[in-house]
Amino acid sequence: MRIRSLGVIDDAVVELSPGFTAVTGETGAGKTMVVTSLGLLLGGRADPALVRIGAKAAVVEGRVVLRPDAAAAVRAEEAGAELDDGALLISRTVSAEGRSRAHVGGRSVPVGLLSELADDLVAVHGQTDQQGLLRPARQRQALDRYAGDAVAVPLEKYAGAYRRLRAVAAELDTITTRARERAQEADLLRFGLDEVAAVEPLPGEDAELAAEAERLGHAEALASAAQAAHAALAGDVEDPEGVDANTLVAGAHRALESVRAHDPVLGALADRIAELGILLGDVAGELAGYAGDLDADPLRLAAVEERRAALTQLTRKYGDSVDSVLEWARTGSARLLELEGDDDRIGELTAERDALLAELSQLAQALTDARTEAAERFASAVTAELASLAMPHARVTIEIRQTEAPDGVEVGGRTVAYGPTGADEVELLLAPHPGAQPRPIAKGASGGELSRVMLAVEVVFAGTTPVPTYLFDEVDAGVGGKAAVEIGRRLAKLAKSAQVVVVTHLPQVAAFADRQLLVEKTVDGSVTRSGVTVLEGEDRIRELSRMLAGQEDSQTARAHAEELLAAARADG
Repeated sequence: MRIRSLGVIDDAVVELSPGFTAVTGETGAGKTMVVTSLGLLLGGRADPALVRIGAKAAVVEGRVVLRPDAAAAVRAEEAGAELDDGALLISRTVSAEGRSRAHVGGRSVPVGLLSELADDLVAVHGQTDQQGLLRPARQRQALDRYAGDAVAVPLEKYAGAYRRLRAVAAELDTITTRARERAQEADLLRFGLDEVAAVEPLPGEDAELAAEAERLGHAEALASAAQAAHAALAGDVEDPEGVDANTLVAGAHRALESVRAHDPVLGALADRIAELGILLGDVAGELAGYAGDLDADPLRLAAVEERRAALTQLTRKYGDSVDSVLEWARTGSARLLELEGDDDRIGELTAERDALLAELSQLAQALTDARTEAAERFASAVTAELASLAMPHARVTIEIRQTEAPDGVEVGGRTVAYGPTGADEVELLLAPHPGAQPRPIAKGASGGELSRVMLAVEVVFAGTTPVPTYLFDEVDAGVGGKAAVEIGRRLAKLAKSAQVVVVTHLPQVAAFADRQLLVEKTVDGSVTRSGVTVLEGEDRIRELSRMLAGQEDSQTARAHAEELLAAARADG
């Protein structure tokens, strides 16, 4: 992984071992930036404050070796990415202005794709995860994840039924609590629909009547214009000697017709003039018919205006046009049917609600049963892990309980409260030694014990979440002595089947690593390319000595460091 301009890191390369890699260094040296960098490659939130002061952008590039059939490889290729000799190249850029870009296998991709790939690549566990697991809600999620399909299948059905019940209950509440408002709405709809029905408007009728009113209101002028135009085209009966268009066109046609045999051009023009004469005749005939049919009846005009006034009353209330009024009437009728069917609807909804409650009771019982069975296995597995983490007498149990509620669902013969994930409250309990009463882990464990319990939980999860890489960010905080040695031993055991990266301050843990990386700053407070180094031989002993006693050259610390390394190698 190459990191540039991220926090205190100027430009550094982090080479991780296939087995167990420990990342160490002084407090504030930039170890956390290694975790942050990996988080960015996995689709984490891009914070512009992470960009090194003076730099335009922070860049993190990673090379991940994958099997060709791995889920992450298949998903990346679906997105257009290409593998480079079995490796997937991933990069993430965060600008100082907050813009973020991602590339996978040489192809620009949405940042969301990185999060999808992360689910199959790396499991990140840190102190934030520990604090989250102290909350009962997170403990319930953890147990469900551990249980797998035994909980996931009924939980999916339960969630669907729960959402439907919420919708049914909301509709039922709306109908019953707003009965008066709905009755008033129904009365207004009936009144409006009666008004529309009394007028009986027809589609487009308002436009047709407007055109007819315009014609009737100017009937005399229209008739006079039609007659004048007819006289100009076909002649005036009162002035038979007058010259009209038809007579002139006929004369022109005769003139050309007499000589058309001598020139085809004039023959063609004669034909066109003949067509013109026919067209003039047709228009003149239509004008005569229009003038004859034009109705100047004032009674008809009054009837049209009266009808228009009735339509205007409707368009003022229910739409901009008659078509809009008719559309309002259609939707209003449907809404009135809905409102008038409230009683029937209440009965239907009540029956559906009762059926959903019965279904939820069965599914909630199935969830409780599945969680109870998984809780026993989970608690036993965590207890076994604690035995290998220097807590041989500790016992972990998981309490699954419900809260009685009169309007709940029936589980175990009791009516209990329920929510979107069922009726169960889940809490992880710890009895640190024989005779101690199990208490919530937040109250029943010391700082060192809590770290070991959480590590045990994460290791148990590792068995059910088969990803190739696990990152632990100082989950050994608050631990020391023999317990720290046991944590290192347990992480080394996990590294036999997966890649394990641990950011740690404990030399007992770092000694078990296959590779130890040291992160250190230069005099100007930055981490450069030479600031992340692989420690071997004497250099590793010096760093372990510093971690043990704060003195690299202390002979006592060196002897202890060499002893730690020897014990770890012998254990492996």
